[in-house]
Amino acid sequence: FDGDEMNLHVPQSQESRAELQQLCMVPKQIVSPQKNGPLMGIVQDTLCGIYKMTRRDVFLTKEQVMNTMLWVPEWDGVIPQPAILKPTPRWTGKQLVSMVLPSTLNLWRVKSMQPKHLCSADDDDLIIEEGQLMCGLLKKNSVGTSAGGVIHTIFNQNGSDAAMDFFNGAQRIVNYWLLHHGFSIGIGDTIPDIETVGKIQKAVSEQKTKVENITEEAYNNELEPAPGMNIRQTFESKVMAELNKARDKAGSAAEQSLKDLNNAIQMARSGSKGSTINIAQIMAIVGQQAVEGKRIPFGFKYRTLPHFSKDDFSATSRGFIENSYLRGLTPPEFFFHAMAGREGLIDTAVKTAETGYIQRRLVKALEEVCVKY
Repeated sequence: FDGDEMNLHVPQSQESRAELQQLCMVPKQIVSPQKNGPLMGIVQDTLCGIYKMTRRDVFLTKEQVMNTMLWVPEWDGVIPQPAILKPTPRWTGKQLVSMVLPSTLNLWRVKSMQPKHLCSADDDDLIIEEGQLMCGLLKKNSVGTSAGGVIHTIFNQNGSDAAMDFFNGAQRIVNYWLLHHGFSIGIGDTIPDIETVGKIQKAVSEQKTKVENITEEAYNNELEPAPGMNIRQTFESKVMAELNKARDKAGSAAEQSLKDLNNAIQMARSGSKGSTINIAQIMAIVGQQAVEGKRIPFGFKYRTLPHFSKDDFSATSRGFIENSYLRGLTPPEFFFHAMAGREGLIDTAVKTAETGYIQRRLVKALEEVCVKY
């Protein structure tokens, strides 16, 4: 039993009831005065769903619209005009999302105001006119916890209850649509094509060659020490920089090869989970492993593991993983990866215990400082 508690506060008078209702209720806390931005945003399933739903190629039949409309809170019973009338009526995903936006909402988040740039082909400008989403994909930077986004604007213009209604309505509509549309990540989303594999291998071998050249310079005493560093530190920092370039090059090659409809990249772009680095590690290369911010250090006698020869400063022996998670790691790579992972676990455990104990000491020291009447 770890001592977690829950507390109930019962307001005893009309004044305290009013105080709670006007100051403490959750809708009143959506925008934080600390950072002048929302503390709550749309996350995970709904965020990925709203991103997919507002794409230009999403169309719904009359039956789908009817079913989805029933999830709109405070719906007035009016079905919007379909975007396509012939041969069969079709509504867009943007229209359905617009149903939960206040009709007074106007929001422009565009890169350039020049007419030729507005509503561009990649649909990355957000334009909402009188509560209608005209163009743009709703993602983390517009319906997440970003200042000046949809939630912040609704809160400022229409009040806290309208912001809460948007949260409830958007999540109901989008989750219902996503349930029927479906979303999953398969192994096929992570397999690069032959051409991309070639680019990744080329990038890695180029950077490994550069590391070998730097190592040779160091052995031949030709390395100039960087300002404020000795030769060993200069060598390490140069090698680290080159190996990080290998990960970046391989990662961007993998990312560029992915189609727009790839499920993994949709999650990263919508902001619902993961990043391009995760995708790069799955598909292309895991990259350099670090312990205490440095490459894997030599252990007992001038080497990292008994499987390498002594005084081996090569990338592979010092914790550089050139495989991807998809291809699998070699035994030494697996060991180095476990070393870096173990450091993270220990860090978490130590910090948790330390902060908890600091808090306890503070409480004990300050418990007699109180206001009474």
